[in-house]
Amino acid sequence: MVKGVRFSRESAEKLAISALGFLAGDPDRLGHFLSVTGIGPDMIRKAAADPSFLAGVLDHVASDETLLLAVAEHAGAQPQDIERAQAVLSGARWEREMP
Repeated sequence: MVKGVRFSRESAEKLAISALGFLAGDPDRLGHFLSVTGIGPDMIRKAAADPSFLAGVLDHVASDETLLLAVAEHAGAQPQDIERAQAVLSGARWEREMP
């Protein structure tokens, strides 16, 4: 994603689905995610259609720097792209931290 370019809802959803796919590829990570969210494995497909669930996926990813970096690499994105996408899906305004 180019710096300063706003994420579309579609690109934010694609990034969140990629992150969910990354989590699903590792039983331990997926198990942790499911235990934190309280959602069952049989409910993931339906939940993935909800932008607020997808925002929660990205929020979960962003809460762990190691996971954030791994998902960003998996998705071919920058870590801040995940934060931007999470903001788009949650309806929040993303503001870059200034040093």
